[in-house]
Amino acid sequence: MLNIGKLKEAEALFLQQYPDGFADEGLARVRKSHNVGKLSEFTKETLTSTLFQQPEKFAESLVTIISRASMVSRFEKPKFRDLMQSLDSNDKEHLASAFEKRLAGNAKEREQGFNAILDLLSWHKLARWSVISAVPFYYDPLGEAFVKPTTAKKIISYLEITNLHYHPRPDWDFYQGYLKLIMDIRAQVSASLTPNNAALTGFLMVST
Repeated sequence: MLNIGKLKEAEALFLQQYPDGFADEGLARVRKSHNVGKLSEFTKETLTSTLFQQPEKFAESLVTIISRASMVSRFEKPKFRDLMQSLDSNDKEHLASAFEKRLAGNAKEREQGFNAILDLLSWHKLARWSVISAVPFYYDPLGEAFVKPTTAKKIISYLEITNLHYHPRPDWDFYQGYLKLIMDIRAQVSASLTPNNAALTGFLMVST
């Protein structure tokens, strides 16, 4: 269960330093460096139902999104680019279909899409939480979670969450549990701390 007392302590500490939350002038540089809004808008406008039917262009768009994602490691970006360039047409078609399910499907299809993407990334030794969670997050920054391992582990430990256990290899059950935790936290803190789900987890990382 979520430790509300410790959450409120973290909230008070953050708001003491930044009274206006993520709109505070003291966080202007952070907002500019991450620029979630702009990349999210690009992602939503780019990954359309039409693009899902064009695997080659879809793969190119994924590379663009990942390359612009400030939260994805600079070491993972070229690996992802090289992976997309190495895929044959069948793999790209499979990937586009998997992402269509992951981003626009029902609950069961989203899980199927997640696992299909994970299988492809695992085969190419690139099954990283940041890679598999980045595009869905930018597609829907209030409905999806960006999973950064160090941040996720710290939040779970600080808030004394005993029924959620982090695994280095991405898996759907953990993702669903982590996303639910984020939504529960959002319901308990100031709206100024929740412009998007990555900002919310960032606030906790800084405050704890």
